[in-house]
Parts: sequence; structure tokens; C-alpha cells
Amino acid sequence: MATPIVIKNLTKRFGDVVAINDVSLVIEPGAFLTLLGPSGCGKTTLLRCIAGLEDPDAGEIYIGDKLVFSHRQGISLPPGKRDLGLVFQNYALWPHMKVYENIAFALEIQKLPRAEIDQRVKEALAQVHMEGYADRYPREMSGGQQQRIALARMLAYRPKVFLMDEPLSNLDARLRMDMRAELKHLHHVSGATTIYVTHDQVEALTMSSQVAVMKEGVLQQLDTPERIYRCPANLFVADFIGNPKVNLLEGTVVRPGLVDLGAFQVAVDTHGATGRVVVAVRPEDVAISTEPSPSAIEFTAYSVLPSGADSIILARLGALEVTVRVTGLSTIKMDDKVWLRFDPATLNLYDRESGRLVVAA
Repeated sequence: MATPIVIKNLTKRFGDVVAINDVSLVIEPGAFLTLLGPSGCGKTTLLRCIAGLEDPDAGEIYIGDKLVFSHRQGISLPPGKRDLGLVFQNYALWPHMKVYENIAFALEIQKLPRAEIDQRVKEALAQVHMEGYADRYPREMSGGQQQRIALARMLAYRPKVFLMDEPLSNLDARLRMDMRAELKHLHHVSGATTIYVTHDQVEALTMSSQVAVMKEGVLQQLDTPERIYRCPANLFVADFIGNPKVNLLEGTVVRPGLVDLGAFQVAVDTHGATGRVVVAVRPEDVAISTEPSPSAIEFTAYSVLPSGADSIILARLGALEVTVRVTGLSTIKMDDKVWLRFDPATLNLYDRESGRLVVAA
């Protein structure tokens, strides 16, 4: 049965730096939760606190029904008592041990029968498609193969919870894509509750059932990948998620349902907001045409960037620049006149001062 994880009011300081600032979240049994954010946001520190590698300065951590950390009660179980499996960025394989020995090491410490150890090692290698590599040393394998062995070691241990700290960051782009598919399949097969740390939004959006976006130790949003992408809770999340980046257009509410962006006005549900706001629109949600049409605004194509599967077009109107993404190779050329149209249903509105998403009362 999959294991839930509950984190309550967790705080961790390093001197005067607050690495984790009063973070609370509930990770559902069997979830694949990604801790996402830029370097220094506290995601790895949070993972290390859950693993028992760091002691927080406040808060509580439950793994299943077991309280593994409580600052108030003076409880801090060591990593070996938390029933966790860890995979690190640097693989952490013993260089003097062959693959079989690397995977079997933790099982031998548990004093499992030799037949069970042998079975677990073979099953784990099969799960990561590394049969036939048991007698190799880590130095005789590529980075991707070593990472698969690190995963096999965790799978053989059969922990209740998988913890992964940027395990794909040392791999090349093609191999990262392959390994994302493997990791997602392994999670599907195992059903284990998984916490995954990354700064790569593609990994977060493609692999997770939940994403926790962090900034400077503060949890910004905990939601599904779709809602993180489509309904970011604030301007930081909106700006951090998406490639190419979201268009953030500053303006002023002139009346309910209409925002003045300076160069033109756009219809959007203002939900009672007044004053200065920011209109956010994803590049793929902007309709572009080389012919004028009702409600479309005339721009000039400043730059066209084809990439095979799609094309990125930077359109300008005075000092205002809007990024548009279209499928396939675009026939639009630089300096062409183009007309952009914004669908109110695809727009998000943010308060300029607080940065928060404006929603219906």
C-alpha cells in the first residue's frame, strides 16, 4: 500500500539564511510530487529534511502514520529508520564494486537470505533494462547506465517512498528524455510515493501528478501540472513555467472586463479588480494572421525562429513585444505585418502590486 507524507510548518535555517520557510504540504499515497524551482529555492533542503539528512529548526514530518521528525517533541529518526530510497545527482555508486554488489549491498546489511537478494537484484536490473550488466564496474558504463543502476539499487531495496534529487541533470538532452519515460513507467509499475527534485520544468510537467513550486524557501503553489501551467497562482509561477515564457503585459483596468495595455486594449474578465494589473497569455494561445480580421491588432514581425516542430514569432507594436508560438514552419517573414488576436478565455489576470492571480470572489 502506498504511503502518504505530511509536512507541517517546516522551517530550516543555515545561519541567517532561511532555506525553508514554514512549509506545509500533504503528499497523497502513490503521488509523484516534484519540488520545482530555481537554484537556492530550498527544494533540495526540503528533500534532505524528509530523508533525515538534515534536521529542521521547526515543524513535523510524518511518513505514513509514523512521526519521523518533530522539533517540539525532540524526535528525529535516522534515514535508515524512515524506509526511504534515495537516488542522487551523482549516482553514488561504489567504484570498487561491480553492479551486482552495488545493488546487493543494502540488502546484505539487512541480512536477507542469499536467494532473496539474488532474486531482488535480478528483478531490479530487469526493471531498468540492464540485464547482463551485473558483472560490470561503474567505470565501464555510461552516465545513463550508471543512473539506471542507481535506480535499480533503490528498487531492489523496496522502500515505501522514493526520493530523487535531480537524478537526470548530468545526462545529455536525448538521454534525459529517455530516462523521463523510464522513471514515469517505473513509478506507474511500483506505485510508490515519489518526491522528485528538479529545476527543469519539462521534467516537472511531464512526469508529475503534483508539482510544488518554491521560491526562496516559500511554497508558491501546490497543484497538478495542468493547473500549474494554465492557472499559475502568482506572477513568479507564471513567469517560471513555460518555454517560451509567458507574455506578461502590464496595463490598467479601465472598466469591468477591459484592460488598457497602452498600445491597445484587451477584453478579459477582471473579476472586480481595479487599478494596475498584468495580463498573462501563453505564446501558443495568441492567434496570428497575415491578414487583418475583426478584433485583431496589427503588429510587425520582429523575429521569426523556426525549430522544425514549431516556430516562435516575436511581434512588436511600439515598445510592446508579444511572443507567439505556431505549429510547424511559419511562412511569416521578419518585418511582415501580422495581426494578433487574444481569446479572453485563455488570459489570466494578476494584481500588479501583490502579484497574485485575480479570481472570482
